[in-house]
Amino acid sequence: MPFLTLAFPVFDPIAVALGPIVIRWYALAYIGGIVIGWFYARALLKNQRLWGGPSPIPLIAWDDFILWVTLGIILGGRTGYVLFYNLDFFIQHPAEILQLWKGGMSFHGGFMGCVIAVLAFCWTRNLSVLSLGDVTCAVGPIGLLLGRLANFINGELWGRPADETVPWRMVFPNGGPLPRHPSQLYEAALEGVLLFTVLALMIRFGALKRPGLILGSFIGLYGAARIVGEFFREPDPQLGFLWGGLTMGMLLSVPMVIVGAALALWAWRRAALTAPAPARQTLS
Repeated sequence: MPFLTLAFPVFDPIAVALGPIVIRWYALAYIGGIVIGWFYARALLKNQRLWGGPSPIPLIAWDDFILWVTLGIILGGRTGYVLFYNLDFFIQHPAEILQLWKGGMSFHGGFMGCVIAVLAFCWTRNLSVLSLGDVTCAVGPIGLLLGRLANFINGELWGRPADETVPWRMVFPNGGPLPRHPSQLYEAALEGVLLFTVLALMIRFGALKRPGLILGSFIGLYGAARIVGEFFREPDPQLGFLWGGLTMGMLLSVPMVIVGAALALWAWRRAALTAPAPARQTLS
């Protein structure tokens, strides 16, 4: 083992095994992200101070929305991976599209699935698209953090080769003999911890009173965080580097930065929500 190289901690990819029932860490990350996010969103919706009055999204509506957004994440994430990252393979092996247990999910596809779920749910319930989008994006970094940690546990999506100046570089079991950046942990810190902290501070200072501000900020900041992370992450082998050394993750994230910044600026310039004035009482 070269000097200043950490040994990759070997994890069992199976978190729970009860007879024929097997739950992997990656599946547990999805489940944990949805459950923790559900509780966090309920806390936000119940806090009238954050909204300047009653939340425009009733708690019962949020509870119903969980199933919609879960389907959006799974169907969108898988569709995005098939289309953006491995289309030639799945054209030749279409039956494997449904074999989710073999891995292969795309954040950008999952995000588009969430967008469709929000639009469809709000249309059926006559709710604010921007406010539901704000709540959904406020909890998004929780799932991203757990997902990236699951990537690390699985020893997948490892980083590019690193030199001796990186004392935490690792040799991944399936990444060849070269020590590499643990880019999954970088992305967990950027897309999970940092993004959650920034959005939480924005919410504390009234961002939910401006519908679309959290949504736009999440889109733009995630795009920027993903681009930074891609500089340390090894590109998918079936794609490699694209134009000018860019990766697919970078190309898909650039529009997010632009759209997110524009949406956040537009939301910031709109008038903030205010609590409804109390009804006047008259003497009889």
